[in-house]
Amino acid sequence: MGRSVLIVDDDPVYRAAVRALLEVDGEYTVSEAASASEAVAAITRGNRPDLVLLDLGLPGEDVFAAAGELSALASEVVVVLCSVREADEFGGRIAHCPAAGFLTKARLSAAALSGFITVDDPDDG
Repeated sequence: MGRSVLIVDDDPVYRAAVRALLEVDGEYTVSEAASASEAVAAITRGNRPDLVLLDLGLPGEDVFAAAGELSALASEVVVVLCSVREADEFGGRIAHCPAAGFLTKARLSAAALSGFITVDDPDDG
């Protein structure tokens, strides 16, 4: 069975490209949100993806606070931060955030995301 991911990014072209990348082999089903507040609302409504890919460059939002809110709302959901910038450009904020990790957008792949999800699903065999 595939895993689910919620892509949170303000750029619809990027969301579409990531959707295509992740859905191509059937490993992921993808939903989208254009803002962190939209992602929080989706989680509050019961959307429980396995993973949230959260862009650090969302305009006008404190994405680090949103990552904390997402983790508090659904502790089973893995939050992975992403950016076009490198992790060291954010100082220690990434390390002190409840997110499971960080990926640059250039390194994003289904395999890279799968590395953040623990395999404890009894249906996986």
